[in-house]
Parts: sequence; C-alpha cells; structure tokens
Amino acid sequence: MARLYVEDWSPEYGAPFESDPDTLPSEVVVDTAVEVRGAWEPLPGRDDGVRHVAFVDGVQRLEARLTLDDPDQGPLPGICAAYAIGASVWDRDAGASTFAQVSVHRLAIFGESAAPEFPVVPGLDYRVESCTARDLPSFQAMLGGRRAQRETRLVEAMADTDCFVVKDGRIDDTGPLHAVGYIKSHNRTYLEPPHSRVIAAIRAGQRTPIFEVHEKFSRFSWYIRLADMPYGHSWSGIARIEASASLGIDRARVIADRTAALLPLAAMPLHLDARAPQNLIPIAALEKELRRWLGDEGLVRRALRMAIHGAPAGVTA
Repeated sequence: MARLYVEDWSPEYGAPFESDPDTLPSEVVVDTAVEVRGAWEPLPGRDDGVRHVAFVDGVQRLEARLTLDDPDQGPLPGICAAYAIGASVWDRDAGASTFAQVSVHRLAIFGESAAPEFPVVPGLDYRVESCTARDLPSFQAMLGGRRAQRETRLVEAMADTDCFVVKDGRIDDTGPLHAVGYIKSHNRTYLEPPHSRVIAAIRAGQRTPIFEVHEKFSRFSWYIRLADMPYGHSWSGIARIEASASLGIDRARVIADRTAALLPLAAMPLHLDARAPQNLIPIAALEKELRRWLGDEGLVRRALRMAIHGAPAGVTA
C-alpha cells in the first residue's frame, strides 16, 4: 500500500524527487548488465583513501532587467546577470577544506540579436551577448549554458591537479576524467522493476550496481544513499552519481565504491540545511562563498543605474 510522507526539504527548493510526465525519453537506452548480470542487490561502498576531493559548483543570479529603446524596432528586452564558479578542495589527511579557482563572470544579454555598446561599470566587467529570442527563459538558458561551459573547464583543471572531482550536477562528455557528476534531485527514473527496487533497499554507505545510460553520450551511473533518514520514504537521502563510460567498467567500479563510502561522510545534517542530506557540506559552503564573491546585489544594481543613467535618479536600489 502506498504511504504518504512529508519531505524534509524546504518547499522553496522543490523536492528531491519531482514527477516527470515523460519519465524516460525514448531516445535514452539503459543497460543494466554492465557490472552485474542477473539479479541485483545492494553493494557495499569502499573507501580507498583518496586524499584530495574537489567539489565543483557554480551560482548565478539576475542582477537587472534592461530595455534597449530602438527607434526602428521599438523596445528590446535584456538582462544583466552574473555567475560565479569555484571548487572546495577537501584535504582528508589534514581534515580541512580550502576554496580554489573562484571566478566571477558578468553578462549583459539582449534579445533580437541586438548587441549595443554597454557602458563601463566601475568594478564590474559585463560582456555583451545577444540572443535571437527575447524572453527571460531564453536569456537564463544562455546564462546557464555559459556557466556550464566554465564549470566543465574547471572540472578538467581540477582533475589535472590529482584531485578526485565531484561536480554538482550532470557531467559533460569530458572523456575518462577522475570525476563524477552528483545529482541530488531526481525528475526521471532510469531503472524499471526489478532493478528499481534495489534503490529502496540500499542503506547509507551502499550503492546500486552500475548501469550504463546511452543518451547524447554514454555514461555510467549508480545510486547511493547518503543517510538513513527517520520517517523517510524509499528515495529519501538518495543521490545519483554519473561518470563517463570511457573510464571503463573496472575504473568506474572503484569510483562507485568510493562515492558510496565517502559522500555520506560529507552529507549535511538534517537540522543545518533545508536540502539535507543531499546538499553536501562542501557544496553548501562553496555556494555561500560564491554568493559572497558576487557582491551585494543592491550595490551592484545601484552601480548599474549610475553607469547607465548617470545618476540614481532617486530610485532606491
């Protein structure tokens, strides 16, 4: 019999599991026999003692809406937006974390392919980009795409420093990097019964067998449980991990075992974060630091008004 649960996540963050009308697109093929042929069961994690773990993430925000008043085409919309990316590097031997490779990027995006000259904003470097569309979701998609490109490059750079990299969110086709994507919320179910039942059976420190997802590119994936949650349903505390299939199954198995044992150690206690336990402690700390790097939103908006209008014009930022 189905049971009803109250999610621990705060409502403003949605939910760790969201329904998706098209649960799994038809072009996605899942192979459940890459690691285990036959019946599945929970597999134990194994901590192989990796020393440096780099958590990579980014944040973004809309800083102002713009209107370009063109005498021929009429008013054209735009936005000023910013994003910051960086890494939180966990030195397990030292028992400490440090922030690394933090950078801030600002865009002035205009619709209808417009690319006007943008005024100099002291201390804030905006790059003008144009979008063929003129709606806010399209602008935000362009912003997210630019951020994703930078995050991918940062993942590659951190992997070159002998770190095991955990990227918040899905990975791109970066080849056999020592890196995984960490997905803390779910809007599709990759597994069907009987394999999907193993997700409910795994406990903290365990994982499902690896399965292969053939989509835009092939990736290995598996589920882990970060914490055994009181009053939790079968998907409470579940995260999905993915890695490039070009790693090969033997290397992927070592990484899968590592994530099942290691990531629960970084899970956020339920009373400290609205998205616990999936919002890992290093990622939460990094997000807070990156927002600090973006600067005070009110001061940024005031600087924009001064640069564009020449004066605040009595408008409170």
